Amino acid sequence: MLDLTPARSVRTRVAGAFLFLPLLAQLGFDGLVRNAGYPGSQMVPAASALLSLLILKLLDKERHSHINDFNFDEALGLFAGLNILPKKSFVTDYSYRTQRAHQEQLLAAWVGQLAPLLFPQPEAFNLDFHAIPYRGDATGLDNHYLPLRGKAGPSVLTFFAQEQKSRVLCYANANLTRADESGEVLRFVAFWHQLTGRDPQWLYFDSKLTSYPELSRLNQRGISFVTIRRRGAAITRRLERLPKSDWRKAHLDIPKRLHKDIRYLDETLTLNGYQGTLRQVAVDGLGRERYTLFLSNNTEVSGREVVLRYARRNGVEDGLGISVNFFHLDCLASEVRLNVDLDVALTVIANGCYRWLAEKLHGFSKAKAKELYRKFVETAGRLELAADQLTVHFDRRAHNPILREANLDRDCPPIPWLGNRRLTFTYA
Repeated sequence: MLDLTPARSVRTRVAGAFLFLPLLAQLGFDGLVRNAGYPGSQMVPAASALLSLLILKLLDKERHSHINDFNFDEALGLFAGLNILPKKSFVTDYSYRTQRAHQEQLLAAWVGQLAPLLFPQPEAFNLDFHAIPYRGDATGLDNHYLPLRGKAGPSVLTFFAQEQKSRVLCYANANLTRADESGEVLRFVAFWHQLTGRDPQWLYFDSKLTSYPELSRLNQRGISFVTIRRRGAAITRRLERLPKSDWRKAHLDIPKRLHKDIRYLDETLTLNGYQGTLRQVAVDGLGRERYTLFLSNNTEVSGREVVLRYARRNGVEDGLGISVNFFHLDCLASEVRLNVDLDVALTVIANGCYRWLAEKLHGFSKAKAKELYRKFVETAGRLELAADQLTVHFDRRAHNPILREANLDRDCPPIPWLGNRRLTFTYA
């Protein structure tokens, strides 16, 4: 039985983890998990199981086995609605009890609730694949290119979508095979249409994400896109033979960018598998030895705007880098895709939690997860239980005035998995 005895007091070295409870309570996280149909038990309900896994993401822990570091931290047990966090055998086994449908329903409900808070009017999305390497004996997994190794190897291919302006991850899928790759863009479009009732306006992705027939289907749905075309020697030779008068000059006013002055050639062409014509913007001066070829179906924006729009796609690569380095996306070694799929879905949720915290803290809207963790989340403190309230006393820290100003607990609803107690923050 969950011990919610009044006047109970416990210490923790990561009291900052409770900064995320107002968001989780506001979005009704326990209801989202219950409606998604996740398995649970009387001793460890489904919401507590998911919160036990999520806390590892939020606290910069690499592997499920590291939950043992917190087995005697009763405060973190309360975070998940338990007396203490479960053993590593439970959290390792739990993902094998889930299905892809669980993750789809949870992500749809999570993004649907989070969008009005962080990106109420989404326009553009960055899309990308990420291969999670499998560290073990040879398996039946497909080989995908692994940038850190510089070669292809057995890996689980994952797909991510990021809302461009807020840089919030809003979709993920790890239950993919090589045959499924090209169709994943339209699966994301279907996911977003079912969630919001409309298609995305703009999509940005690289050349290996999908095929020309899939681009044609995007065009038929009226979705604008910008992608990269693979350049061959014949294309390069043709562009080199063109007179300089055919090229236009432009300036990219992107802060901290080294190569800002470019020249570009705007053309219309046809490609095998694509119905109709495509717009190709060939660009020289981006710092590469060869031309960069942008493909788009939108003819209303200028060639310079096409380049600028695609340049903002770097946000998804930065977001995936954070997911690898802080949320430890690559540290899950498994040949079972559904195991990886749950971890990937939790990465999306943890990313949303940190983006919400960044927006709430004045002056930290562009801060990355690791900085927020170091300055705010990794703060020791004491929890005190009352009959109708949970009080978190934060130890003295230099950045406590920023937390006090944010007043995160002001509109926090009662927390269902803690007996509907209200949350209060105090600072030394």
